[in-house]
Amino acid sequence: MQLVRQNEKSAGNWHRSGVVVLAALLAAAVASGCAAEPDGGGTGAAGAPAKPAAGRSGEAAPQAGPARARDTYAETVRKKQAARAVAAKKWGLAKTPLAAPEPPKTKPLITTRKGFEVRNDKGLPPVFTTVPTKEKIVFLTMDDGAEKDPELLRMMTELSLPYSAFVSDYVINDDYGYFKEMQRRGVTISNHTLNHRYLPGLSYAEQKREICGQQEKILKNYGKRPTLFRPPYGNYNRDTLVVAKSCGITAVPLWSAEAFPDRMEWREWDRDLHPGDIVLTHFRGKDDWKGSMPDMIRRVMKTITDKGYAVAKLEDYV
Repeated sequence: MQLVRQNEKSAGNWHRSGVVVLAALLAAAVASGCAAEPDGGGTGAAGAPAKPAAGRSGEAAPQAGPARARDTYAETVRKKQAARAVAAKKWGLAKTPLAAPEPPKTKPLITTRKGFEVRNDKGLPPVFTTVPTKEKIVFLTMDDGAEKDPELLRMMTELSLPYSAFVSDYVINDDYGYFKEMQRRGVTISNHTLNHRYLPGLSYAEQKREICGQQEKILKNYGKRPTLFRPPYGNYNRDTLVVAKSCGITAVPLWSAEAFPDRMEWREWDRDLHPGDIVLTHFRGKDDWKGSMPDMIRRVMKTITDKGYAVAKLEDYV
């Protein structure tokens, strides 16, 4: 640091020796202050105490920034993966499920898949089988609700695997509590109509009863009206989408693959997974399948993990 010499006229009344002494004192003080700054002993603006050095008593908490947020997320993923590895061994999975990336801050724009359009569909909920993303993720969805296997709840919770439930009232009304517990564990309860009927064969009024009636059932039992709707069998017409929009539906996710305990079925020509694909399965058990719901999870997760994909939560993207 440098001292600025005073103008000779303003210093005319000072004795030369006094000036020399004063300059020496000031230089010593400045040098002392500069030398102390790295250890937190310098001075701030207008002579105020300097901010304490990192790790010293009185240090202000560091500000959370993007880098720290990423570190926090990475640590959360690391801990979840460690727990997942233990759960995967317990539940007999071939491999530990892969970790999904952090959800996007802005959800992608979703449009109706080519070939799935209806007449004058502008402004109607989009119908799609794949969410637009470059990440190697897929989405697991379960339909109907006939099988209420408590092992499934425990398995999915311990594995930290997200999934979405599209339920029909006629098969869940004997045990709304099962799906309430599922919701408590973070699963979104969505609309699959009251009675699982073939919607294109119904009148507008009948479709409204099936779709909007189920909206009200879910609101009453689970406290929230859904925004996602899946038509039974994946069949719909323009009335279906108009009705769905009228009672709060904003998107209609279908599927690109279907999982069973003993096999996978593919809707795409290449019989493979793609980034953003939606995978369908059902709440079914040994009465309908060659295996249980945990067997189905073991099968579908082997396929998903072997192909290098992670399971993400649909509602984070739609």
